[in-house]
Order: sequence, then structure tokens, then C-alpha cells
Amino acid sequence: MRPVRALSVASEIYPIIKTGGLADVTGALPIALKAEGIETRTLLPGYPAAISALEKAEQVLAWRDFFGGPARLLSGSCGALDLLVLDAPHLFGRPGNPYLSPEGVDWPDNGLRFAALAGTAADIGLGGVPSFVPDVVHAHDWQAGLTPAYLHYSGQPRPGTILTVHNLAFQGRFPQQMLREIGLPPDSFTMAGVEYYGDIGFLKAGLQFADRITTVSPTYAVEIQGDEGGMGLGGLLRARSGQLQGILNGIDIDVWNPAADGDISSSFSLDDPDGRLANKVALQRRFGLQPNNEAILLGVISRLSWQKGLDLLIECIPALLDEGMQLAVLGSGDAELEDKFRAAAKANAGQIGVLIGYDEKLAHLIQAGADALVVPSRFEPCGLTQLCALRYGAVPIVSRVGGLEDTIHDFDETDSDQATGFKFGPVTTENLAAALRRANALFRNKAAWKKIQMNGMSTDVSWRSRASQYARLYREIAGSGH
Repeated sequence: MRPVRALSVASEIYPIIKTGGLADVTGALPIALKAEGIETRTLLPGYPAAISALEKAEQVLAWRDFFGGPARLLSGSCGALDLLVLDAPHLFGRPGNPYLSPEGVDWPDNGLRFAALAGTAADIGLGGVPSFVPDVVHAHDWQAGLTPAYLHYSGQPRPGTILTVHNLAFQGRFPQQMLREIGLPPDSFTMAGVEYYGDIGFLKAGLQFADRITTVSPTYAVEIQGDEGGMGLGGLLRARSGQLQGILNGIDIDVWNPAADGDISSSFSLDDPDGRLANKVALQRRFGLQPNNEAILLGVISRLSWQKGLDLLIECIPALLDEGMQLAVLGSGDAELEDKFRAAAKANAGQIGVLIGYDEKLAHLIQAGADALVVPSRFEPCGLTQLCALRYGAVPIVSRVGGLEDTIHDFDETDSDQATGFKFGPVTTENLAAALRRANALFRNKAAWKKIQMNGMSTDVSWRSRASQYARLYREIAGSGH
């Protein structure tokens, strides 16, 4: 029996192009699925980085006029990833962030760009590439959200479809006037179709028409069915609750492996954890912090935004300073938050260090050298940074939302043999400050702190069990007939 064939449709994928956790998932899941008998190819926009990363490229389709210009579909690989790349220079031949112009605003043609991606996915799903006809098409987030709609309105026998919501806050809304330009029929613009508050809703369309909907943690799957967490889509998600499930993300434990990580100062492992201290020293040096092993060093690797709760951490700085804690922050985002973190670092040199931007190698060093990792999100679909923290022995301090709730066992509420971190809720400044104080108190008990670190490092954060859940889902919808 041949393996199930799956087409993954994504706007970013690690290690080619990454703006967040979506890329980590789309890069790791196909590899993990191979062990489950699932043959996956990923359809990716032809950004310059994608074209240059493609090995042994072969043209499998070509168009003279494709959404406003010539285009071709290339087949190839990048390491262990099998790819189909949509080479449409008029849409994707732009360096830098895949969604934003150099001025930091959305590209004005994003609707057209990602409709083209979804339309191509539908064509492949309907047999447009005879050498690879998928049994399942797996669309990720709003950028691929129109894929199930295109397949539905084709009126042809089609593969099973899954839409995974990585973050419901990003929905992809575009004007009704685009309907003809992107090739959807007039009768699709209804509440039971792609219409969403007078616009075309890319994510809404996927939620409406996908055979199954997944999101990236069980708790988030419940949260988004509420009026607040649903962000305008709660009613639709409640109506489709029978087709909705949460499957926790994993991380690539080969990429995130402290025993063989070339981006940290000293390797270490669960069996030989002593190398962690050298990483703390290196991290303190990198952020201009006082060399002090007796001070708990808090790490942050995050987008600086309201969603991530980083404004609350700013408000906790007086408590942090009073407790003698150190803080190392890596991230970028809201200009006001960036300015506040810079000001805090300037006013408290030696105790607070801030680097605005993103550096993948430095992220590894923070996980390896921080004593604790702070993730105070107001909502968090899954979160990957706390999974990396568990793997590297950085004790997570997290809010009680989404995947943070599902992946961390609180020290004060769990048997010490199971505890892996600290949780707080509701998400307020006062509750975050209390969690930081609880962590600092435990840090002074070296034996207890080492125990909670070891619990985290022994936690399975891989894709192994998660991939098997996706594989079961693929098989269910591949054989159901459409």
C-alpha cells in the first residue's frame, strides 16, 4: 500500500524563511510524518530565499499570465524537505519580510499574492501535477486559507482538506472587489461562503470549507470557540466544533539539542548538565550583565507586543530589580515597547540587557544560559519558546493560556516530581510579579531548582506523538471520499 500523500501549503518554512513559530512547525512536521508513512510536499511562495534554497529544481508547470504575470511551479528539495515552489516574481520576488514592505507595512497586494498560493494549491490538489496527486491538502493559517474554498467551488472530486490555525488574530481580510480577480464565483460571497463582515475572509473561508480544523493546543481549541478568544469567528468555530481539535506543536529536537548545539558556548545534556553555567556566563557577557551566578537570570525571546504581555513585564521591572533579578530581552515589535525596554536597560545597566531584533543563534544561547524564560502572553495558541526552554533547562514562567497551560506543570500545584515551571493567571501585572517572586524564592534552593530543571529537560517536546495524531487525521479524511 502506497503512503498517504499530503500537500502542505504554507507562507513560510524553516530553515528557508521564518518570521515566527509557523515556520518551525511547517519545517519540522513533514519530516516527522515520514516515520508515520506520510509523504509530504510543501508548497511555498517563490521568495528569493526559496528560489536560492531549492536543490535540483525542475519545472513542472508554467503560466504566461498568472495573477498578473508569468509564473512557473518548481519541484525540488531543501535538505530533508520536499518542496514545490511557486516562482512568480511579480508576486514574490521581494527580499526581506514575506508580508511587509521595507517601510514595515503590509504589501498592498497581499490578498492577490496569497490567493495565488491557495489557487495553486487547489490546482495541485485536483491533479495539476500528475507525478504528485495528494490525498490530503493541509493549509496553514490565513495565507493558505482560500485553498479549501477553491477546492469546494471547483465542483470536482477533491482531496481531503485540513486547515491549521496557528494564530486566530491574523485573519486575512480583503475587499469584496477582489472576488473576480482571484477567481472565486459571485455566489461564494455569502455568509455560508467567503464573506466576512463585508470583506473576503481568507481564514474564515478555510474554517468554513475545510473538512477538519486543527489548532496547535487543546486549550486554544476551546478558547477560540468563545466570543473573546474567537475574535469574530467564535460562532463559526462553535458550529464546526465537531470538526475542530487541538494538537500540540512539537519542536525539532535535532535543531534544539543542547548536547550538539553549535550556537551555544558549552554543550550539556540531561545526563551532564554542568555545561549550563558557562552559557549563563556567556549570556551575561553578551547582554552586558554583571557576572553573578547567585542572581536568577530571566530570558525573553519574543515579539514585543500586547499579545505577548511584554507591557506587563515592563511594569514588573521595579519588582524585578528589588528582587535582585537579571533580565535579558531579545525581540522586536511595537515601537513604544522597544523604547521602554531600551530605556530600562539604559537606566539599569548590568541588571537589564536588551537587544532589539531577532537572532536565531542568540535565541539558542538565551535558552541555554537563562535560568528561567518568561512568557506572559495574553493569549498563546501553543508557543514554541517554552518547549525549547524545557529542552534546555530554562524554567518557564508562563501565563495560563493556550498551549502554555497545556505544556507546563506549575510547581506550587503539582507534585515536585512532575513540576516543570511556574504559571500565573489571570494575566495581570500583579500576578506576573508574584510568579517571578515564586521563581526567585525557589532559585535560592539549588537542589529544588535543579530538580525542576531536570523535570523539564526530561519532558518529551518532540514531534513524535504529535505527528502520529496528524497521521491518523490524514488517513481518516484521505479515505472518506469528497
